[in-house]
Amino acid sequence: MSKIEKVLATGKTHTTHSATGTPSRGHNGNLDIALSSPGAAQPAHVFAATQPHPKAEQLFAGAWSACYTAAVGLVAQERNIVLPANMAVDIEVDLGQTGPDYFLQARLTLSVPGLAHDVATELAHIADSICPYSKATRGNIDVALNVLTA
Repeated sequence: MSKIEKVLATGKTHTTHSATGTPSRGHNGNLDIALSSPGAAQPAHVFAATQPHPKAEQLFAGAWSACYTAAVGLVAQERNIVLPANMAVDIEVDLGQTGPDYFLQARLTLSVPGLAHDVATELAHIADSICPYSKATRGNIDVALNVLTA
């Protein structure tokens, strides 16, 4: 895997866990994503872009965060872990260049205030192992997984 020497663009998303389907917002307000469970009355995913249009990296980060947030919820449910109301996932996807070649890299941060750090870290890694977006990127791009519990 090549390391990026120069970052050209970054797409950022902040996704919160919400039973009400409250939208998540891109870092600059350009992308709202409303999440709901399959079979729910609300649409599964709604992308509402406003001007200026979001970057491809932001769209990818948004889709990845939706999937990863769902994976965290599934793992927590299986392990009888109560997620804090203010649980959040932040994903940043960089488009960069090394020489003439273009690459992606990403940073995922799971924020679960109040959970024990070892429990939160295990939750983050298991969710990463089952999330299809994480599987698709594994070994293909440089990804850092961070956990915040404070």
